Amino acid sequence: MKDKKIGWIGTGVMGKAMCGHVLKAGYPVTVYTRTREKAGDLLEHGAVWADSPMDVAAGSDIIFSIVGYPKDVEEVILGENGVLTGAGKGAAIVDMTTSEPGLAGKIAAEAKKKGVSTLDAPVSGGDVGAREACLAIMVGGSRKVYENILPLFSLMGKNIRYMGEAGAGQHTKMANQIHIATTMVGMVEALLYAHRAGIDFNELIEAIGQGAAGSWSLNNYGPRIAKGDFNPGFFVKHFVKDMGIALKEAAQMNLSLPGLALAHQFYISAIALGYENMGTQSLYRVLEKMNGGEK
Repeated sequence: MKDKKIGWIGTGVMGKAMCGHVLKAGYPVTVYTRTREKAGDLLEHGAVWADSPMDVAAGSDIIFSIVGYPKDVEEVILGENGVLTGAGKGAAIVDMTTSEPGLAGKIAAEAKKKGVSTLDAPVSGGDVGAREACLAIMVGGSRKVYENILPLFSLMGKNIRYMGEAGAGQHTKMANQIHIATTMVGMVEALLYAHRAGIDFNELIEAIGQGAAGSWSLNNYGPRIAKGDFNPGFFVKHFVKDMGIALKEAAQMNLSLPGLALAHQFYISAIALGYENMGTQSLYRVLEKMNGGEK
């Protein structure tokens, strides 16, 4: 496997760390991101720069992408200077962006015409999971291709699951985001209630974080809120994008998801307050402002 040449597109909050694990394992990596400076550390550690996604693909056997929005995925993979233009027969494209299930299917169909394989493999775990290589990775596409690329996934994550054909990884991530969205609302409400009752944040997290109320969000984001740290492990603007995709998919299934709709509106309020580039834990600030500000 180490003889495979790896391409990487997207070096944001999570992508940079994920690519770093692959590079550290000894794989040759070619990288592209819109802002070259964001790839600086990777280039210093041996990655090679390419001027476009097409150029990344031309020199790679397996091309990973993790970008912002579905429109970015479509441009990076299917655009005129995209990955599929440069990819050779037998290459594999692995999109790890949280994107639309239908787009994953479209990419798979277009790639198949060129003899190129694809996987949709969105991740969960935020900046901490990316840095510590303990992400959850949800994979859709060919099981054979999944098994071939599993050694690379194992460099980035711990809970790696094959979920079905193209689009299944994205559907799984939507379920993940639906659960997180409503959990975040409960978490920040609990913290705000405890704060107004005079309970110490950290003591509260220790008291309830190991019991039935425990959750990843409480145990990871709760301490950040306690310190007033609203820096992004995952951007509000990207979470709003994810919830929008989930609501759209639910509507197509004739599903009513009122909890998700409520969480989505809360996060729209966060954007209205100028928090779009803060972490998702900044929902605490939204609830705080709705209740008269900090006291």
